[in-house]
Amino acid sequence: MGGCGCGHSAGAGPYAEGRELVEFVSRAHGGTLKNERLPNGGLQAVCQGCGAGFLLATFVASCPACGGVHAVSPPRSNDPANIQFAGEGFRL
Repeated sequence: MGGCGCGHSAGAGPYAEGRELVEFVSRAHGGTLKNERLPNGGLQAVCQGCGAGFLLATFVASCPACGGVHAVSPPRSNDPANIQFAGEGFRL
């Protein structure tokens, strides 16, 4: 895994998967990226924890039904298939 090219070494990069990607996006750019709105109004998502549908409107968000944390990185934010789940019990 490499850095994201944005001048810091946060470990995993924007192509990581699962919890590693969620943690990376949560810390990227001093933690500001996680709350930025996704382009084009967000991505329709299906919670990988409980199966509920929801709109992933920011780069990191929680399922409104169960609180499961999901994220997508900027270079992959055009496809819902790239949404990653941090796993059960993960909280920001």
